[in-house]
Amino acid sequence: LQNPDIAITDNVLHFKAQGHGAKGDNIYEFQIEFLEPVEPKPVCRVTQRQLNITVQKKESNWWERLTKQEKRPESDAEMELKEKEEEKINKMKIESRVPKDPFKHLKKGYLIMYNLVQFLGFSWIFVNMTVRLFILGEDSFYDTFHTIGDMMYFCQTLALMEIMNSLIGLVRSPLIPAVVQVFGRNFILFVVLGSLEEMQSKPVVFFIFYFWSIIELFRYPYYMLSCIGIEWKPLTWLRYTTWIPLYPLGGLAEAVCIVQSIPIFSETGKFSLGLPNPLNVTIQFSFLLQIYLIALFLGVFVNFRHLYKQRKQHLGPKKRKMK
Repeated sequence: LQNPDIAITDNVLHFKAQGHGAKGDNIYEFQIEFLEPVEPKPVCRVTQRQLNITVQKKESNWWERLTKQEKRPESDAEMELKEKEEEKINKMKIESRVPKDPFKHLKKGYLIMYNLVQFLGFSWIFVNMTVRLFILGEDSFYDTFHTIGDMMYFCQTLALMEIMNSLIGLVRSPLIPAVVQVFGRNFILFVVLGSLEEMQSKPVVFFIFYFWSIIELFRYPYYMLSCIGIEWKPLTWLRYTTWIPLYPLGGLAEAVCIVQSIPIFSETGKFSLGLPNPLNVTIQFSFLLQIYLIALFLGVFVNFRHLYKQRKQHLGPKKRKMK
């Protein structure tokens, strides 16, 4: 408490001071109108922990109560509690006006099941690859696609539902990052790796699949728990932290895969488009892959910025509400 200003005018005690209370460092003031006349000069005594105000009655008779109003003044803590209760009541009133979604539980059940299936799929991929790595060592790099490819096909085909979920409003995730990630991965998986047998035995396949699976080990459980209103802080931290090294490494592995596939597409002419005469020009698919390399790094930048904003939102310092 600092610089208290206390006075009695027309039987009303006026108080004003700078201090630290329920509203933080602020100016606090109140008025008390006494039931019967009092002396106009209060006696104040300030200590380190409290302020004592003594007010003398003009007549020494018994009062039914201290103040003229029947209800005593509310403290700052009581006022703050009352405001919170009013906010809660207003929120309930607003929610009651919003029409209830009859398919709410069905949608929630679908999202839980989707995230659970994806988590189990990528867990199988990660565990399988890890066990093979410990048993076979570097030899496991060369047959990753033939061992893991079918499950990765399944998980990445199912991932197309993430775009649909965002389109129809089942989830609040923005559409563009979902499209960039799903189509970027599926292009690598189905077009580059799936169409070229020469690429399927490359060691880079191991790193692509491994980075993808580690990221999803934390992403899908986080979303699954969010569907039922549960937040586990260690999982939240892992969800919004592990992507920092893994996402650029995954993008680098995908770029290496594209670079290694360009000579093969040039040699075989696969997916190249020959235009009819008189132009007699062939658009090489390998040339399109070179353009895709630029788009790949732009996509990494888009998703990196999106994930950074999400991390700041979920793990950044909490802002205190100031009244």
